[in-house]
Amino acid sequence: MAKLSDPNNKLIAENRRARFDYHIESDLEAGIMLLGSEVKSLRQGGSNIADSYASIENGELWLINSYIAPYLQAKTWGHEERRHRKLLVSRKELSRLWNAVGREGMTLVPLKWYFNDRGMVKVKLGVAKGKKVADKRETSAKRDWDRQKARLLKQNNRD
Repeated sequence: MAKLSDPNNKLIAENRRARFDYHIESDLEAGIMLLGSEVKSLRQGGSNIADSYASIENGELWLINSYIAPYLQAKTWGHEERRHRKLLVSRKELSRLWNAVGREGMTLVPLKWYFNDRGMVKVKLGVAKGKKVADKRETSAKRDWDRQKARLLKQNNRD
């Protein structure tokens, strides 16, 4: 019998551009502090994390420049669309991230937002190093070659 998909477990937004612009060294899951109107807006699907990044300020981890659309039913008590949102990680993880950003010159990039199986909003952060233009061309050429190779193999299997 097929397992039913959990309605709480749902992808909200994905930063597909991050894998093109950065070498993702590692990733981790972080919780996020949200207001009620933000969660309701995320359930409706109005968000964008393409231009956002995470930063460590005053010993806390913050998600900066992420967009959550306004929730229309919360007119008086709504939320700011692009406010700084606090990310929740353990102290051990925070110190590891601080070392990666400070010493190794890494960047903290949000890869995706999703609701976990308990219905909580989670952020998958990538510890990444920026790619140069030549690296981006190489990635694009490799992807094109893989696509062409798959087509050739498919044609050979038909013959």
